[in-house]
Amino acid sequence: MSRRKVLVSGASGLIAGLLLPALRERYDLTLLDVKKTTRNGDEVEGIQIANLADSNRDVYRHHFRDVDAVVHLGFVATHEAKEVDRYFQNEMLNVQMAYNVYQVAWEENVRRVVMASSNHAADYYEPLILAHRWDFVTPDMRALSDNYYGWAKEVYEHLGFVFAVGKVNGSPLQNVQIRIGGPRETDLDVIELGDLVRMRRALAVYISQRDLAQLVIKSIETEDIQDEQGVPFQIVYGISNNNQAFWGLANARRVLGYEPQDNSELRFIDKIQQHIAAAESKLS
Repeated sequence: MSRRKVLVSGASGLIAGLLLPALRERYDLTLLDVKKTTRNGDEVEGIQIANLADSNRDVYRHHFRDVDAVVHLGFVATHEAKEVDRYFQNEMLNVQMAYNVYQVAWEENVRRVVMASSNHAADYYEPLILAHRWDFVTPDMRALSDNYYGWAKEVYEHLGFVFAVGKVNGSPLQNVQIRIGGPRETDLDVIELGDLVRMRRALAVYISQRDLAQLVIKSIETEDIQDEQGVPFQIVYGISNNNQAFWGLANARRVLGYEPQDNSELRFIDKIQQHIAAAESKLS
């Protein structure tokens, strides 16, 4: 059986760094980014330079030709959110890039796009949950964010739905939106000992490297991703099998067959005990 051809954008980024070992083993990859090195200056083997924010899709169209799936991780970051105009303009550029990816993928008959959305697409609810004023968020709830980053991610998702319905172009483009949680091993290390609210958040959103890779692979390979109305579109949360989770995984399990292997409470049991002990000492 021939290997699938998969294009990965943003291939020098953090999320790509977590995914590429598993994806290289499984697929023939086309790696694109605007630079060939990671933020640490390490060169990523096989990257080709392409700016997918360029509205002239003919410049990079050839990369999408004969590709089975696109994993879009490309992103223009804003390092200082207080520069409000620049922050907004960068997120508009990210929306433009998402549109370019969807459109050129559709034009070149790519079967499916897997889009790196974010939990921040619906992060308005998170402070309410941590304050015990809200209980749970599922992918079918209205996405609400209170910042431009999260707003742009929700726009990615809605754009994806437009392409999946197929009314504009005349036929659908399958796509999966992954609201990535916390793909880090260090969140419990950087919070003050005894801060149980931030500890809960860190435990709730954690996703291990192998669970993230599994979720992306399932998003690429699952044959039928149609929703209840027959639209080939899913929004799924990217977290591990965490006891503290406040984001729903039901459709990721049911539709994609996602079976997360890790649990943050088991993974970080020693650090949890340290935080609980510190919280208890503050009460004594």
